[in-house]
Amino acid sequence: MSDKEYDDSKLMGLLQSAKKELQGLRLVHLHLGMLENTEFTDTTLITRVLKEVADQSAYLQIFNISNGDIIMLYKGLKFGSVEEVCKKIQALLFAKTRMVGPNPYRENSLFSILELSLNFIHVIRFLEGIGRDEQVVAASVEAKPAVTLEELAKIDKALTMFDLSPFIFNQPVINIRDESDQNKEYFELYISIKGLQDRLSPDFDLSANRWLFNYFTASLDQSLLRSLNHGLDFIGNESIGININLSTALSTSFAKFDERLPAAYRGKVVLEINKVDLIENRPLYQELLDFAIKREYRICIDGLNEFWVTQLDFESLGCDYAKVFWTNDMLTLDADLERAYLDRVAAAHKGRCKFIMARCGTMGGLLYAHKQGIDLVQGRAIDTILRKGVKITDAIRTAMLMDG
Repeated sequence: MSDKEYDDSKLMGLLQSAKKELQGLRLVHLHLGMLENTEFTDTTLITRVLKEVADQSAYLQIFNISNGDIIMLYKGLKFGSVEEVCKKIQALLFAKTRMVGPNPYRENSLFSILELSLNFIHVIRFLEGIGRDEQVVAASVEAKPAVTLEELAKIDKALTMFDLSPFIFNQPVINIRDESDQNKEYFELYISIKGLQDRLSPDFDLSANRWLFNYFTASLDQSLLRSLNHGLDFIGNESIGININLSTALSTSFAKFDERLPAAYRGKVVLEINKVDLIENRPLYQELLDFAIKREYRICIDGLNEFWVTQLDFESLGCDYAKVFWTNDMLTLDADLERAYLDRVAAAHKGRCKFIMARCGTMGGLLYAHKQGIDLVQGRAIDTILRKGVKITDAIRTAMLMDG
């Protein structure tokens, strides 16, 4: 099956368009990509078996996902009928092969049947996570087990007395059109999760269970704030960005950080809020926005792709930055999506919001940002240019000439 035949984007678009009408809509997720031997996966046969219940349904649609899974959306079917069909498919495949580990919902089943209204954001996260190296758990019987609640409690306790400073790094957000030495918009502070995992919990995978990982990052936020309370001298006079959960930004720990923030840093701290946190906790975001205006914090909406850019109203969000993750897929976007995406970028730039093209690992991302009028970029390609002592503007001009 070629990439063009995968239904990831189609399903994502359908879910988004139906998000206000989720009642009664259910989803079957067949985790075929988790099978040890995928040679036995006959998608045509599986689709035919699933369609055995189609005549009884008010709505039924099947999607082939690029990681090998199959997802079926449906309405109007009895749970027992759907479960029976899923068990039939599982029995057919388990007679020939087995799963390499628990599915993304931490179940040992080949299938999951979900009430979409209760699991909407988890399904969206799953679709967005496909293909991202940092979110993919290697399908191997030798992979580290997912962190347990007991292990996480130990890590949580260790963090309260742990010196995070060796694991705190920074990466600049650069203005690629600024020829001066003042082209750094701010430095994003981040913690090396891998380094911390190797130090605190080498026998477990902290990211394998998404819900426990979210809890862990919230604890990490608190630890980072405690570290920053000891002073910000290490960053000089530059602005800084902090990845933070909404719940943490409105906690007593952040209030203490705010009280100790030197006057010289007012207006120089950017709070990076992930778009999923924003969508799930919009009332909390509004509270943070009011607080940020009073206390002179800037806000960046993080973790966007071209689709999410078209779904958010950045003017009403009152944010200062919107961070989009670069991928090569942006070069071959559907014409309608690309037009809608670039229109949103242009409209935002007329207001207060500035777009950042992040995760630019190659010059391709920088050239795309330059072409589309996005001035701020971040990623390994920029880091490499800076290490070589080359001007960003010169590097881009050279790359444009080579690109023809």
